[in-house]
Amino acid sequence: MALTSLIKGVVLLAISAFSTSLHANTSSIIVQSTTSTANSGLYDHLLPMFQDDTGIVANIVAVGTGQAIRNARNCDADVLLVHAKAAEEQFVLDGFGIARKDLMYNDFIVVGPSTDPANVKGEQDIIIALTKIANGESTFASRGDDSGTHKKELALWAEAKIDVEAASGGWYRETGSGMGATLNVGVGMGAYVLTDRATWISFSNKGSHDVLVEGGAELFNQYGIIQVHPEACPNVNQIAGEMFVEWLLSEVGQNAIAEHQIDGQQLFFPNATP
Repeated sequence: MALTSLIKGVVLLAISAFSTSLHANTSSIIVQSTTSTANSGLYDHLLPMFQDDTGIVANIVAVGTGQAIRNARNCDADVLLVHAKAAEEQFVLDGFGIARKDLMYNDFIVVGPSTDPANVKGEQDIIIALTKIANGESTFASRGDDSGTHKKELALWAEAKIDVEAASGGWYRETGSGMGATLNVGVGMGAYVLTDRATWISFSNKGSHDVLVEGGAELFNQYGIIQVHPEACPNVNQIAGEMFVEWLLSEVGQNAIAEHQIDGQQLFFPNATP
């Protein structure tokens, strides 16, 4: 009799543990995301609203876009939110994502010391600005981390026909770090830095650095959102992931993105297709 009671107790504990685990799994998701969205405070603004509306907890892993995509390919994600469109589309083509959708945008800018040794202040053509920086061998700090910002930067150097690999360790310095850390290095070294505007607005250690180059179509910065495909990753939380994507793409989510400001400045501009 005692043995029977013991067995029943063990079974009940197992069922309870399984139920708790299942509940936790269905009420939370992992979002692999960029550092810019996290550092800007966007998730601190959005996620409480999302949780209130759905009861789902979104856990953010903030890394560079390249690492975020690799993590999602390893099935360590339910949703991917990054800003490197070609890599995002390849992720979907390779079967890891259900679909890629535009979510929001802002822009890239070049910040640098107020002394502006390369004389790029007010220049709207980023290619001309980068050429001036390279020709004058003015110090430039790069993330060098395969992030969305780094991918964009390398594409711009290539368009300017500047071989930054040859300049590495000289006037061109690679930090291998996130945007905030790279900005800290740039300010400390008096270097020019390509950054997304949201991170710069929320960055507190600006020192004597100013926004020197902005505007122009080349500096457009689009963010996309992708639900990880359950056929590639069977353990993905498909229902909760879909709810997160649809909430952000909805009028409620898009309005919430637009409402996020720092010192009266809007950081991201929603542009999801209705």
